[in-house]
Amino acid sequence: MDRPTPYPMRQNVREWLRRYLPAELASVVATLVGAAVVYAATHHRLTAALAATWAGNVAYFGLILARDIRTSQRLCHAAGRSYSAPDLLRNLRALAIEFGVAEVLDSFLIRPALLYYMPLWVGSFAGGVLLAKFAADVTFYVPAIIGYELSKRQ
Repeated sequence: MDRPTPYPMRQNVREWLRRYLPAELASVVATLVGAAVVYAATHHRLTAALAATWAGNVAYFGLILARDIRTSQRLCHAAGRSYSAPDLLRNLRALAIEFGVAEVLDSFLIRPALLYYMPLWVGSFAGGVLLAKFAADVTFYVPAIIGYELSKRQ
């Protein structure tokens, strides 16, 4: 008989940190670089906010997808078969379940607005971009974690 773990929430938090923290670190760097490069080239805050949003997304989701594919490839290899297009589609479907709602709100509304206004409010471009990124992450992770837990049941 399986015994319940004494601290299931602690295990969940560790699992979420292992999943999200490396991608989050890559996203922070990409967000700052994307915003700085585009703002330096255009001096246009809206363009910089959009570039920062998408640079962060590419880094974040690229790293998560690469790690998910690597895990699936190992599982396929252990089962004596090759990773295939249906496996990739399963990985993409799981990402859509995990991040779909959170990502639509985040990428098209919350994050660009915060990345545009926060540097103005705090009076520092880099500080505002960083603060906006972390503020947007709060609204992103609640639905993302719910989606992740749902995708694990698929």
